[in-house]
Amino acid sequence: MHLDIPAGDFAGFIFDLDGTLIDTMPLHYLAWDEAMRRHGLGEVLSEDLFYSLGGVPTVRVAELIGAHYGLVIDPRAVEETKERLFLERLAASGVGHIKPVVAFARNVAPTHPVSIATGGLPEVALPAIRSAGLHDLFPIVVTPRDVAPGRGKPAPDMFLLAADKMGVPPERCLVFEDAEPGIRAALAAGMTVVRVPSRGV
Repeated sequence: MHLDIPAGDFAGFIFDLDGTLIDTMPLHYLAWDEAMRRHGLGEVLSEDLFYSLGGVPTVRVAELIGAHYGLVIDPRAVEETKERLFLERLAASGVGHIKPVVAFARNVAPTHPVSIATGGLPEVALPAIRSAGLHDLFPIVVTPRDVAPGRGKPAPDMFLLAADKMGVPPERCLVFEDAEPGIRAALAAGMTVVRVPSRGV
């Protein structure tokens, strides 16, 4: 994987989690597929649809998938099922790094603040960070629970909060993201973005 790092006087670095720092997107997809089947989906969940929603808060993903397939669902119940299934898979298989991104983070962390801004809920994101052995590298983790309801990605709020916690102006932040909603959020926050290929291509 090649990362196109732009030139610039960046003072802080913000990383998405799933599909950017850690290789959890296949586990998330399997959990979503099973969860949606348990809640009425009668076919295989579209991978293209799933990847297009990367970084969006979980309950909103449930709403969007349900609407796409014309299902009447309880988004909170789907969220609960999906997160439980993901944690079961995480415990069974562990999680690997997306090595170029983690290597970059480790290289800059001794001299610059780094943070994570993830669409995952803390009860899922924090175990994943710990499972990947990255908890000591990232003292700042922002999740949708840290911003107003409905203001997760693609709204800029999570990235602006991460910048504030790092003490860095938004325009001097470099964001690493794999999904379109997160990229839109970072750009809306006035930040520069490095696109990480979410499927490892």
